[in-house]
Order: sequence, then C-alpha cells, then structure tokens
Amino acid sequence: MGQAISVAHHSVAVIGAGQAGLSISWYLARSGIDHLVLEKHRAGHAWRAERWDSFCLVTPNWQCQLPGFPYQGADPHGFMLRNEIIDYLDAFVASFNPPLREGVTVRSLRADQHGFVLDATDGIHVADQVVIAAGGYQIPIVPRCAERLPGDILQIHASSYRNPQALPDGAVLVVGSGQSGCQIAEDLHLAGRKVHLCVGDAPRVSRRYRGKDVVEWLHLMGYYDLPVHEHPLREGVRDKTNHYVTGRDGGHDIDLRQHALDGMELYGRLLDVKGDTLVLDDDLALCLDQADQVSDSIKTSIDGFITKKAIAAPEEPRYRPVWTPPGERPELDYRAANITSVVWCIGFRTDYSWIDLPVFNGRGQPAHVRGVAPVPGVYFLGLPWLYTWGSGRFSGVARDAEYVADHIKVRAGLRQAALNEAAIGS
Repeated sequence: MGQAISVAHHSVAVIGAGQAGLSISWYLARSGIDHLVLEKHRAGHAWRAERWDSFCLVTPNWQCQLPGFPYQGADPHGFMLRNEIIDYLDAFVASFNPPLREGVTVRSLRADQHGFVLDATDGIHVADQVVIAAGGYQIPIVPRCAERLPGDILQIHASSYRNPQALPDGAVLVVGSGQSGCQIAEDLHLAGRKVHLCVGDAPRVSRRYRGKDVVEWLHLMGYYDLPVHEHPLREGVRDKTNHYVTGRDGGHDIDLRQHALDGMELYGRLLDVKGDTLVLDDDLALCLDQADQVSDSIKTSIDGFITKKAIAAPEEPRYRPVWTPPGERPELDYRAANITSVVWCIGFRTDYSWIDLPVFNGRGQPAHVRGVAPVPGVYFLGLPWLYTWGSGRFSGVARDAEYVADHIKVRAGLRQAALNEAAIGS
C-alpha cells in the first residue's frame, strides 16, 4: 500500500521567507490569522547565499523599516554589510517567531473546490488564501554565447561570486554594469585584479549631493512614496535597471571613467563570442554619457526642490567627466588579454512555471494591483515596484505587506461570516 499523503489546512499560506514573506507574516500574526510560511531554503536565503563577501546595502541603514522592527543600530546613515543584514533579518524573525517551515519547496500551486492547493516537499497544504512572496529573481541569466567560451575559462553568475581570491589568477571579464556588475568590478579592481568590463545601459547616481545622501534628498522629495501608476513610465518602470552606486567604505560614487583612468578596461555591450574573439558593440561612449545624464538630471531635480523649499544647502559643482573613450573597440581577444574567468552580471529571469493559476499578464508577469491578483485570495509581494520604489526593499515592503494583510483580513472575515451563516442555516 502507498504511503498516505499528509494534508494540512491553513487560512493563509505564504510562499517565501525573504523580507516580504516575513513582513506579511508579522501583520498576519498581529491580527491573529492562522498562517504558515514555507521557505525553500532558509529565511533570508538570498542575503546568505547570493551575495559576495564585501556586499553592503546601497541605501542608508535608516531606510531599513521592517514592520515593528526599524533599524536601531549606531550608524543610521551608514550601510550594513552582508553579515549585518543577515543579523538584522535574524533578529526580526526572533522578535515575533513566525510559523516558519524552512527547507520546504512548493512544487506546484493550483486551485480546487477546497481552496488553494500547494504540493510541497513536506506534503499537501490547502489554504483559503495564498501570498506569493518568492521574489522575481529565480533563474540567473547567462547568454547562450557563453557556450562558445572554452572550458578552461571559469564562468560564474554574479549570484555565485564571493571574492577576488576565489577566481583563478589572470584577468577577469565582468559583463553588465548594473549595481552588481559595477560593484563586483570595483571589488576586483580594488583587490588589484585586471578587470575588463562590458557596460550596458544602467544609469548611475551620485552618493551625495549638496550636503546629503541623494537617497535622503529623494526621500524628502517624496520620490519613495510615488505609486507606480503615477510614475511617468507607469508599469514600465518595473523593467528599468537600478542606478549603480555603492555603500562600500562609507559610501561613494562608482565612477567608471575614473576606474578606466586607473587601469580598468571598459567596452561596449558584449554581442557575441567567435573563436578567441569577443564581439563588442560600439556604444561605450553612449552608455557612459547616458549614465552621467541620469545622474545629472537627479541633481537638477534636487536643485529645484532646494530652491522651491528655500532650504539652506551648500552649493556643489556638477560632475565633469574625467575620461572619455579614445575610440570604440569592436572586439577583444580574450586569450591575448589573459582572461581566465567571466562573471555574468546581467540579471535573472522569473520562474513561475509551478503556479497553475490565471494570474499573469500577456508578458508572463504577475498581474496585480498593489499586490492583489485577479484571482480572489491570491496576492504577490516583494516584487520591484509592486507599488512604490521600495516595494522589493527593506524601505517599502512593510507598507505593501500591511495593505495585503488588510485585504486578507477582510476576506477571511467574510468567509468566516459565510461559514457561520451556513452553520446556523443547517
């Protein structure tokens, strides 16, 4: 005879125990709503396993505002290191002891007459409502042209990078200039490694301007409260790459032009691999100029805010490029350059193949309004720009979690009322 399959029923099932899943659990626990949080690995897994050794926040510590657990450390204007971030998350978990089950993979999610059915590695769970807080970064992107690089060149994704010493001797090719790409390239460069960086269209932002961290200015300007439907790009902002900057060593700009002066080799986008040759786009100058223009436009907005509010702030000259490409380089012989390793920093793809519910739009992305999906009782949480810029971050996830929790509470109340009425009628 086959082994019996365990079936557990919950009012709410939460899938994922990053900051989003933990935040919704905090609100559900405060409301006394029965729920279970299922986590494939360990709570806060991405911070533990997918960040390099010198990783730190790019936003100031004071923006860490998990529900009921704001940052209380001694350096609110600093930037927590990787281990400090993990400690912060662990302390948050300990502060309310969520109903968390770690090491459990949800293999599929569907609906039937009993509710939402989660087929998990620890059995079957049935829930009246479900929160999908699994994030949007499941599958590391590595282009197919990588298959044409020889086997003696080590290839890793940014999520697997740890430190310069873990890579073989020789030059390193970093592909991608978003936050991870620029910070990893800088980490290698500061360690004395020869770095070749293929840039992309990521914008940049200054760390500080006119006496404050730029994040503080944007906070004062209300940018972080701007809902996605009021953003000039509307939902299109969800596809935009984050601005590169760093919190390393107290925080500073990442100026790729200065790094070029100091020996880092910069190129346009990587287009293909042919034999021993990397085929490159001729857009290096354009990408650098556009990144600078975005940074400059943010400063212009800050200047306008300072003038409008009559704020006393020191004047500061605008950035002037310290280096310009002498010419575009259409190709690079990686053997001649002694490149022995490649770090792919071009992002992730989502994997929602395990969700068998009509909750996606024509592009295969979650369809929702502020986290509330078109199927009643289904919610998304922790996605970039789910509602505001901070939705996927420590700064704004609590606001989203509270909103979703309120929806869950109302729906749970209506269901209980219907059950009570049915019981009386019988």
